[in-house]
Amino acid sequence: MSAPLAGLKVVELARILAGPWIGQTLADLGAEVIKVEAPEGDDTRSWGPPFVQRDDGAGGTETAAAYFHAANRGKTSVTCDFNRPEDLAALKALIAEADVLIENFKVGGLARYGLDYGSLAALNPRLVYASVTGFGQTGPRQGQPGYDFMIQGMCGIMDLTGDPDGEPQKVGVAWIDIFTGLYGVIGIQAALAERERSGLGQQVDLSLLDAGVAVLANQAANHLLGGLVPRRLGNAHPNIVPYQVFPTADGHLIIACGNDRQFRALCRVLELDPLADDPAFATNPARVAHREDLCRRIDARTSIRVKAALIADLGAAGVPCGPINTVPEALGDPQIVARALVIRPEGIAGLRTPLRFSRSPLTTDRAAPRLGPRLGAGPVAPRPD
Repeated sequence: MSAPLAGLKVVELARILAGPWIGQTLADLGAEVIKVEAPEGDDTRSWGPPFVQRDDGAGGTETAAAYFHAANRGKTSVTCDFNRPEDLAALKALIAEADVLIENFKVGGLARYGLDYGSLAALNPRLVYASVTGFGQTGPRQGQPGYDFMIQGMCGIMDLTGDPDGEPQKVGVAWIDIFTGLYGVIGIQAALAERERSGLGQQVDLSLLDAGVAVLANQAANHLLGGLVPRRLGNAHPNIVPYQVFPTADGHLIIACGNDRQFRALCRVLELDPLADDPAFATNPARVAHREDLCRRIDARTSIRVKAALIADLGAAGVPCGPINTVPEALGDPQIVARALVIRPEGIAGLRTPLRFSRSPLTTDRAAPRLGPRLGAGPVAPRPD
């Protein structure tokens, strides 16, 4: 059996995270991904500590940051200086045979090298060309740089994240970059499917700001359809109660009641049975209206219980709940272990793309590449490592 995207050839002219995340996901799905780096390598090779040291294949040692390894598994690396005619010619020859190109240069930045979509579409009409920028190929901000942190602020998510009385908070990972990368994979696959009908490739225009606003989901709908201005609620949910963090005698847990049946079960476990039939709390709209009163009563009961025992009792009663894990605790969760999400290609630990197919395997046996040879020096060869 072959991986789902076996036979697909991808050239990646991207660095940092959003573009490389597209490339890594396609590589996990079986595509051949050739990462074209500047002579000094992707910026994230130095974004540490921590660093991973390994044999460089030439009798020396290569050091690259864990950050780089998180987004570049499974690729072949080559270096290219766009200002060297022989390198540029070799790159264009590579692209002429590719199915997909991924780039995250500023709008118009590749045109002077003949690497813009129009030039490469003339060279390879079947090419699917994915462009990742902060603000997209059109609009008043198209030429401005955009980074995950500033886009989190601009898209609205930071105004919704954090303590109501504290400062806005960003998400603890580069959330916008990751979402843009995943939308990029969807867009590329859609363009490839359309190519089967038309015989032609096309440009996929990906904007960090577009992606950040697009995943506001119910919060955007609350405003667009209900006229509300969403506000920070800490760990509470704007539309569901109780659906937040609660204290215990030895820490905190999450309780997430999505319907009235689950709320009744919660009341039984916490010995708050009268609340289940109280008109102020019996339905979710009523619970939202009386959020503070209800959560104060729940706090009083959860705060005297031991976390592990309470989680066990709630789980047995069918109430969705869980701990707040550290990253090591999450990676060591028995469910994550059983699903084999942590992989160790070439002895370097990482996280696989979280997809499983009934027939097709993923391709996750190669770690992120060592910095490759200069592209203009000869044809791209399969990775020796």
